[in-house]
Amino acid sequence: MQTPFPRLINALIGKSIAETLLVGGLAVFAFITLVPPFFHGWGEVRPTGIQGWVVNNAAPWDRVEVHLYVDGEFVAKQIAVRSRPDVQAAGWARDEWHGYMFDVPPAQLRQAAAHIYEARVYALHNSGEGARKSLQQLGDPIFFYVDDGILRRPPSK
Repeated sequence: MQTPFPRLINALIGKSIAETLLVGGLAVFAFITLVPPFFHGWGEVRPTGIQGWVVNNAAPWDRVEVHLYVDGEFVAKQIAVRSRPDVQAAGWARDEWHGYMFDVPPAQLRQAAAHIYEARVYALHNSGEGARKSLQQLGDPIFFYVDDGILRRPPSK
């Protein structure tokens, strides 16, 4: 049995494929332009502060502005430009300049070992030519306490 209108069927299949490619391309374009970038990062407590790294996955060569909050209060902001060759070697970034180090002077914090601080580091994303700003938390909260002027990580439970 011969299929009726073989050219019509081929044309409809071709049209369906072209529409699928067009809609898929529009969806990818909308996702890239409307959705904020996804930041990868990590932080840890060091004796004098909080250090870590951050990379914008959408633009792994860009420098990212990071903000530090301790117990919900803004402490400082900076651009992550410190050398972190381990981040580049792991394939997260195109170069090694994605590290940050926030000095947290213990004099500004209570020296009671019983008080556990919660630090959070956020990456800043500007959109709408700077008209809109959003923060994305990097990694998990970082817990620490102050003992003899040194920041320490509390023991694991």
